[in-house]
Amino acid sequence: MRIGIYGFGSIGRLIARAALDRGYEIVGVVDIDPTIVGKDVGEVLGLSEKLGITVSRDPSSLGGADVVLHATGSYLDKVYPQLVNVIDMGIDVLSTCETLAYPYYRYPVLARKLDERARSKAVAVLGTGINPGFLLDTLIVVLSAPFNVVKRIRAIRSVDAAKRREPFRKKIGVGEDPKVVEEKLRRGEITGHVGYAESVYLIADAAGIQLTKVEEGQRTVVAESDIESAGIRVSKGMNRGLIGYGAGYVGDREIVRIEFHAYVGAQEFEEISNEGRDYSVTWRSTGTPGDMGTAAILLSLAESITGYRPGLLTMVDLLPFKPNIAV
Repeated sequence: MRIGIYGFGSIGRLIARAALDRGYEIVGVVDIDPTIVGKDVGEVLGLSEKLGITVSRDPSSLGGADVVLHATGSYLDKVYPQLVNVIDMGIDVLSTCETLAYPYYRYPVLARKLDERARSKAVAVLGTGINPGFLLDTLIVVLSAPFNVVKRIRAIRSVDAAKRREPFRKKIGVGEDPKVVEEKLRRGEITGHVGYAESVYLIADAAGIQLTKVEEGQRTVVAESDIESAGIRVSKGMNRGLIGYGAGYVGDREIVRIEFHAYVGAQEFEEISNEGRDYSVTWRSTGTPGDMGTAAILLSLAESITGYRPGLLTMVDLLPFKPNIAV
């Protein structure tokens, strides 16, 4: 399979390494970073030999790809022109853009335009990743399949931020004054996690229910004493990271709640609890590495994306399960 990579930051490079490990051919890489534009992809990846492909600013360099894996930003309004560039070349595109996972919530007009454009070019467009895209939405839908009636869903993903890449720690304000972090979040200077509402809406969409409202929020986790994990130290009184949530309601009843705990020293796990009318089941993991998980999900879908209908898709469109959530 011939792939193109749009965005060659830390995630794009991880996708490239994983793709090469799977035996895929990289035919083009696009980025705007002046420190890597013009360099051989193998050199940027730190490989022992060059690949004969240079990082380019020009999206047309992706033209020979069967599918483009896109990893540049979290907000659809910012990456929309990039996606259109790929669509207009008649190439299917998988993107890590969090708000593309369920774009009808924040960007209904852009979602409609993207769907129309993709259909006109007979290509598929899908936003996915580890979260949103899998752990706190798709996996929840799959695990609800053994229930005749689901009354309530609650899920938590917890990661030790010290074990994540530096850009991730920066966007959750690790080591900073908690009040400064709260102000940065209010101003949009940092984002924390993006995609709580998108995950909630994906679950509701799979179940075919209309939510009355969706809430989401994030709060700082203040170090009560000096703490160190994986070589990252946070002093007492400083911010360890964030805890955030998304909750979906029908009337006044909360039927879906997802939480993401990301702070230095956090225990690593995912836990999904389905409360059914007849019985309840809780599933728990030992934790999923987010970055490699994202790369793996994109690559695992890359070969099958051409088999799906053209247009704008969500992960729900790929699933055979339709949860029966009591409203």
